[in-house]
Amino acid sequence: MTQPPPPPGVTAAALHAGAPLPGSWRAYLELTKPGITRLVLVTTAVGVALGVFSTREFTAEHLALGALCLLGTALCSASANALNQVWEWKRDALMPRTCARPVPTRRIDPGRGALFGVGCGVAGVSLLATLVTPASAVVALATILIYVLLYTPSKVVSTASTILGAVPGALPPVIGYAAIGGFGSLAEPAPWTLFSIMFLWQIPHFLAIAWMHRDDYARGGFRVLPLEDPDGRRTARAALVWSVCLAPLSLTPIIAMPWLFGWVYAPAAVLLSVFLVRRAMRFGRRRDRDSARGLFLASIAHLPMLLLALVADAAIGAVVGGV
Repeated sequence: MTQPPPPPGVTAAALHAGAPLPGSWRAYLELTKPGITRLVLVTTAVGVALGVFSTREFTAEHLALGALCLLGTALCSASANALNQVWEWKRDALMPRTCARPVPTRRIDPGRGALFGVGCGVAGVSLLATLVTPASAVVALATILIYVLLYTPSKVVSTASTILGAVPGALPPVIGYAAIGGFGSLAEPAPWTLFSIMFLWQIPHFLAIAWMHRDDYARGGFRVLPLEDPDGRRTARAALVWSVCLAPLSLTPIIAMPWLFGWVYAPAAVLLSVFLVRRAMRFGRRRDRDSARGLFLASIAHLPMLLLALVADAAIGAVVGGV
């Protein structure tokens, strides 16, 4: 059977050079966006850890719930990412940064990709609902639906889609926390402090990406702030404002769970906030690709270091407190 011609924007090199065979497991793995899924699992694990520490005990059941939660969340993340790529494959084909993805290169048929995405979502939500907690399943389902049905179509409508997209990106730690505490834990402030940190962090992170790849986004027809801001002043100002707002919010877990935190997390959060804000200020002064890349790399360093300090301090507090 003859393979259909590639869509506009897909080169022969992108289609053939080093690409897995159509429908191979590597292509389906690529469809899940493994890099994003890894970040989702890290933030989910932080939510699980704080959920366990909040109970002031650690049991084998907690360990099992955490492992199952990560598996279910991975499937849900794979679902959202796969369905997003299926939805946007024609636009992805127009952008050099994304034209080699599995659906534009026809390594995966859009219909099969959609079926794979739905299957992962059903499996992930079902696993969370039956083997973890219904609360975690509800949050995970909301994450998929917001990402696929609200955020994805809004990307070609309004630059406000960046804010909307930060919502599902901030929910994984809430999934993790709910995996331990159930629906009752969603009324506690702790998981929402994690949500707030993740929500605000994503904005300067994405604005840096959008500035670096604004030509790509223009080719794909996506609405991002840098395309409406040729000199970069609004983009840089927004990145700085969100970075500054993130600084005090990064301290809110201490207020929500004061018995867990000592003298590790607070100074780490302050120093990391200063680091991020300085990079945002540099981007504001220069507004070029190099300073945008500096802000992007700073955000990449900021988040894991912040979460590591958070979990480390909470673990120390839990041990001292008798978990």
